Amino acid sequence: MKIVALEERHIPSLLRLQSTCPEVAQWKFTDYHRVLSGDISGWVAQSESTPANSEIEIDGFVVVRRVAAEIEILNFAVAESTRRRGVGSGLLLAVLAWSRPLGAKQVMLEVRASNKTALQFYRRHDFQIVGRRPRYYSSPVDDALLLTAFLE
Repeated sequence: MKIVALEERHIPSLLRLQSTCPEVAQWKFTDYHRVLSGDISGWVAQSESTPANSEIEIDGFVVVRRVAAEIEILNFAVAESTRRRGVGSGLLLAVLAWSRPLGAKQVMLEVRASNKTALQFYRRHDFQIVGRRPRYYSSPVDDALLLTAFLE
């Protein structure tokens, strides 16, 4: 697996992956296209053997934005077939490595309170629950937990 910057050729595969993960935000092509304009940043996990100029299948993706000294994870998914194989950790480490030279003090995100798997993952990566937004999510209704990892 290699982690690479999100490119336009990744977006069709990213949309397919996203559609299999109901727990993540269901963005449209135009939302991901903002990454290419520099408004937000993103990375994908892809197989080492993917040809350079072909449409590829990805194993995961993460999209973030920088706001002053904070990095916010906007969307993050790993294919169910590759979970617990280091894909999510690799993507998160790419975000952290990108964040530090920017002078970021923290990385933050929201996650459904009922998403126990995600909460365990983030705890393993030193994220702490710092807040709650009651009934933030719909379909189904759920609280959002605000998580933050403080960078050294």
